Amino acid sequence: MTAETNPQGRKDSRSQLVGARLRVLAEDNRSCILEALPNVILSIRPDGVIVDANAAAESFFEIGKPILLGQELSRLLPFGSPLLALIDQVRERGAAINEYRIDLGRPGVEGERRVDVHCAPLPDGDGSVLVVLQERTIADKIDRQLTHRGAARTVSGLASMLAHEIKNPLSGIRGAAQLLESSVGDADRALTRLICDETDRIVRLVDRMEVFSDARPLEREKVNIHVVLDHVKRVARSGFARHIRFIENYDPSLPSVGANRDQLVQVFLNLVKNAAEAIGDAVDGEIELSTAFRPGVSLRTMGEKRPVGLPLEFCVRDNGRGVPEDIAAHLFDPFVTTKSSGTGLGLALVAKIVNDHGGIVECESHPRRTTFRILMPMYRNKEEEKRPDERRAKKDPTDETASKPRERRS
Repeated sequence: MTAETNPQGRKDSRSQLVGARLRVLAEDNRSCILEALPNVILSIRPDGVIVDANAAAESFFEIGKPILLGQELSRLLPFGSPLLALIDQVRERGAAINEYRIDLGRPGVEGERRVDVHCAPLPDGDGSVLVVLQERTIADKIDRQLTHRGAARTVSGLASMLAHEIKNPLSGIRGAAQLLESSVGDADRALTRLICDETDRIVRLVDRMEVFSDARPLEREKVNIHVVLDHVKRVARSGFARHIRFIENYDPSLPSVGANRDQLVQVFLNLVKNAAEAIGDAVDGEIELSTAFRPGVSLRTMGEKRPVGLPLEFCVRDNGRGVPEDIAAHLFDPFVTTKSSGTGLGLALVAKIVNDHGGIVECESHPRRTTFRILMPMYRNKEEEKRPDERRAKKDPTDETASKPRERRS
């Protein structure tokens, strides 16, 4: 009896067909899930060849999947990479291994790329290994931002105390020195002048610190960041950076930022001045100002009920001497400086202003390439603030930068 005339046979055939379709759907769903995951996922054959990878892996290695598949993993990593040793251990033990904060720098590319690693044997038993990488960059960055905010609060309290406990006595000391100046000889007059000058210097330092204790609400408006950067460049080229070439690499369709314009000018003036001082008298000095739209980064900030997207990226790069390794992790802390006459408050103020705007600031320094990167939220009008769930990343068609070229050198 054939399957066409046998009801049981037809039922079995339908069951097999349904089962086959479900298996195909399951495979498609698994593929969609892997592609959507933000972590890098690789399947490695026993000979070290990559046989499967998700979209995050393409982005991480900056290689398209058609080229990535079939590559030996060892050719994408520095010689002696600890990840290769972890994969070998997984094969030997037949068990999963986790490792944290491994540096996975790429051959020929400067700088660190720290990741958390999970390696596990695949169930087929042929020695293939699943590798999952989670970048630490954003997590570490946010941790540092919280440290910067804590440091700023510490300086705020110190500034309030100094303003009350120091400025008043200093005023009395200066007044007494001025009275003495009129009744002493020329030799002693130099000493009274020194007293006045030093008390003035301390007052200026306290005044600078008082900025940290300013808790007034920010007066924000719709700001075109390219107008701010052009203003900063004009100020710099008329003074401390007149010998330096500027490169502008702007996204002409970048949305506006909701910020206090004067404070943004102060932020970028500080960063450009630091870049100029790092370049010094070098004849080939360059400062690059760049802007870009980078969706995907969000941060929960004070006063917000949910994480806020930070898609606007503003960078100041220079080819100066770089940041010493011993202070790189504390660069935005108050009183940390490499300058013999510096106060160490400039970058701390930059971090405070950016944090007050709900953004983050980070520094990446390599020989002759130091980048200060600021991530900030887009401008939101009152209607968008009332409906946060309906906010979308729209490009601003009325933005004044629409006519700006992509890159300019000056």
